[in-house]
Amino acid sequence: MSIRTVDHINIASQKLRETRDFFVEVLGLTEGERPNFPFEGHWLYAGGRAVVHLQQADGPVAGTDATALNHFAFEISDFEAMVARLEQHGVAYRAVTVPGTAIRQAFLQDPNGVRVELNYRPSR
Repeated sequence: MSIRTVDHINIASQKLRETRDFFVEVLGLTEGERPNFPFEGHWLYAGGRAVVHLQQADGPVAGTDATALNHFAFEISDFEAMVARLEQHGVAYRAVTVPGTAIRQAFLQDPNGVRVELNYRPSR
């Protein structure tokens, strides 16, 4: 038995619609089918898989500084296009190149303060 891959991340939010819009309109995920759970939420897809699950938070949730989880990352296919999209939507980000590589990264936060990393590997 072994872990094959990360299946999805789940974000509980009191800003459910704003969070959904961020991941769909800014980052380009697609909203798709979701089971009929007894709570409000959205499943967001990339590459045919539901990679981000959003659910309505009943009360305040701890920010990323209050947890051990620092951030999660997506691999992207076009760095310049993604940066242009972030700028078009007024999303603040920090861009870097990983030392000694051609990997370019952008670091940003979702509407809940959850840190998101975007990685571009030009050889893929």
